[in-house]
Amino acid sequence: VFARADMIMKVKEPLPEEYPLCRPGQTIFTYFHFAASRELTEGMLHSGSVCIAYETVEERGTLPLLTPMSEVAGRMSIQEGAKYLEKPQMGRGILLGGIPGVEPATVMVIGGGVVGTNAAKMAAGLGARVIILDLDADRLRYLDDVMPANCTTLFSNPYSIRKVLRYADLVIGAVLIPGAKAPALVTREDLKTMHEGAVIVDVAVDQGGCVETTRPTTHSNPTYIVDGIVHYSVANMPGAVGRTSTYGLTNVTLRYARILARDGWQKAARASAAIRSGVSVAEGKVTYGAVAEAFDMEHEPIESVL
Repeated sequence: VFARADMIMKVKEPLPEEYPLCRPGQTIFTYFHFAASRELTEGMLHSGSVCIAYETVEERGTLPLLTPMSEVAGRMSIQEGAKYLEKPQMGRGILLGGIPGVEPATVMVIGGGVVGTNAAKMAAGLGARVIILDLDADRLRYLDDVMPANCTTLFSNPYSIRKVLRYADLVIGAVLIPGAKAPALVTREDLKTMHEGAVIVDVAVDQGGCVETTRPTTHSNPTYIVDGIVHYSVANMPGAVGRTSTYGLTNVTLRYARILARDGWQKAARASAAIRSGVSVAEGKVTYGAVAEAFDMEHEPIESVL
């Protein structure tokens, strides 16, 4: 299939055993998350293929191909977090929404984007006490308007993050810098201030994670414990609900795939700023600045490649 196809569509990045199958001039259209893997970046550079990343296709200030998976992961983060707060799962033994006479869990959401908003919506709906942290004051104003009364917004800085960590039962890492490695906003030292049995769900794991102690896990072995804190960091959370995820993803990717198949990547990239922004590696060159920066590689702007 790789030998015959001019364009390959996947859900996740090529596996190491697929690197040699990719060839010069072939378009690969999928989630890449290059900044989280030097091995993948170098493998695709060596292949000479054209790599168009779902997660950096940008249109009207949004990331339309990342949004549905962020919605799934944000909503899933709460149901997984609620499960791993249970005592048999090594959690604190807390019901997320509490009951009459017993206070609910405190859910801390770091990042008020699509993942964070969906996580907060689910947690609030279950009756938890929710605190959303973000750097964008306008975004916080919007969330303050649309979220229910059990949701509080807080401007994000090292002080406020450490303050909330001390009493949070469930922490959702929902930080995204498009195409770049996620910043480590929670350090290992911070874990020592948290309640034993608290849970961290780091949705940013695909981009390296926003918690220093994050490492990718799988659906078959999703959690591990560091300093008494349960870490859930499955690198492909939407894969657990594949039916919902497949429809959600193909609803938005098919339009771009048709353009690429009809016009070829160069004509499509010249005509569409959205597709152009998705080209991360092309013909042996890194064309996305944040990827080059992550590995101190030479950056060749896409315009010069075209």
